[in-house]
Amino acid sequence: MKPAQFDYMRPERLEDAVALLSEVDANAKVVAGGQSLGPMLNLRLARPGRLVDIRHVPELRDVQADSKYFSIGATLTHAEIEDGAIEDFSGGLLPFVARGIAYRAVRNRGTIGGSLAHADPAADWVSTMAAMGAAIIIRGPAGERRVPAQQFLIGAFTSEVIATEILSAIELPRLSPTVRWGYYKICRKTGEFAKAIGVTIQDAQLGLFRILAGSTDGRPLLLARSAEVLASRGPEQAASQAREEIEETLTHIGPGHRQQLVVAVQRSLQQIALKEAA
Repeated sequence: MKPAQFDYMRPERLEDAVALLSEVDANAKVVAGGQSLGPMLNLRLARPGRLVDIRHVPELRDVQADSKYFSIGATLTHAEIEDGAIEDFSGGLLPFVARGIAYRAVRNRGTIGGSLAHADPAADWVSTMAAMGAAIIIRGPAGERRVPAQQFLIGAFTSEVIATEILSAIELPRLSPTVRWGYYKICRKTGEFAKAIGVTIQDAQLGLFRILAGSTDGRPLLLARSAEVLASRGPEQAASQAREEIEETLTHIGPGHRQQLVVAVQRSLQQIALKEAA
């Protein structure tokens, strides 16, 4: 099957792209890497009247940084992050996550902003950005707004980005040289979407201690009580607390899925413990 007929637009400025999305009865969709939208078009699961290609908008490839934060444009590809095309401000976490996404052909074209905007709870960047305390920058007709990554997903495949808006950038904290992180996902084979994701970030210099259970049925879950235990008593004690917190919080998820989330989170904490012992 091939896509239904649509108009193709390729703006070169972000404001022009937003204007194209905002026209009355545009029924428009944004495309960048096309790794999610392309198959949906071919199967006619998506039938936009207009496709707005933002790959050639320079603003969406900007990388900006200062002593505390860094911002990366939405159309940077997974492969560019994996290969170190931009400076690594994350202590190795972002390249590691990028390397585990799908396979190289997908990473060459798929974009970080596109992955987030697709809003699949099982996607790696959804959990990673929430764990790091990132802010999602969204541009629309009314200007720019910022949404905490933890609140970005409204539900599965539904995000804060509305039809007339574009996810333009992601702003993250600059992690310190002493950061320790763990990232573990459970999937049947390398590169697949995860059944469960565990992310732990321990940055004593920044006072940043976060533990997250991802690939739930919606928003990833930040384990606040477990993070407090991590900060005060270390990763081994936090692992026990994480099991309890997941079991108490995710009661609407089946026991098998909850157990996978527990394992993923505890493995991420074990990675922290191993790094501290090295």
